[in-house]
Order: sequence, then structure tokens, then C-alpha cells
Amino acid sequence: MSTNAAAAKNPIDGAFRRFRFMAFWAGVMSLLLWFVDLPIKWWVHNDSLHSHLVWIPIVHGFTYPIYVLAAFHYCLKSRKSFTATIFFLLAGTLPIASFVAENRAAKEYRARRDNKSA
Repeated sequence: MSTNAAAAKNPIDGAFRRFRFMAFWAGVMSLLLWFVDLPIKWWVHNDSLHSHLVWIPIVHGFTYPIYVLAAFHYCLKSRKSFTATIFFLLAGTLPIASFVAENRAAKEYRARRDNKSA
């Protein structure tokens, strides 16, 4: 079976994969921002060192909207409630929350897949 045929069969697959990738990406970027960039900027006061890390908030800022779109698309495809959708959208703002949201989505995705195959 081709990839396109499988995606047409279960439209949530693509949305889940995109969300999963962006959740990991947003989580890693949040960890770098909160625990590398900001402490060096505010506590170390080493402009030379901080100039090497200026890419972290820039990349985080440009990719967070992509995470929001991926999370919203996944929530629409999986028919999440309004509250769950807000949780998934805001999960990219805290360092660990996107990993928690991805873990929850993966459990739900596996349960849905197992129920359909049974």
C-alpha cells in the first residue's frame, strides 16, 4: 500500500506525525531558551558567550507558530475539546509541557489505532 493511500485511509496519521515532530522541536527549543540562553543572558553577563547563543530565541520564535499550527491541526483531526486544544497549543510555551502533550497524544493515537485494527 502506498503512503498516500495509507494517509487517505487515516487522515490523522499525518497530523499526528507533524505534531509529534513539532512537539519535540518546541520542547528542545524551550529547554535551550529557558536553561541555556536566559541564564547566560541574565546571570553570567558574558556578552561574548551570549552572542554565540543569539540564534536560540530567534529559531524558537520562528518555529513556535509552526508548532501552534501543527497542534491545532492535530486537535482538529482528532476532534479534541476546546479545553484540550488550548492545552495542546499552550504546551509549547513551557519547557516540559510539549513533551507531556506529545506523550498524551501518542497514547491516544496508539489506542485509536489499536481499536481500529481490532
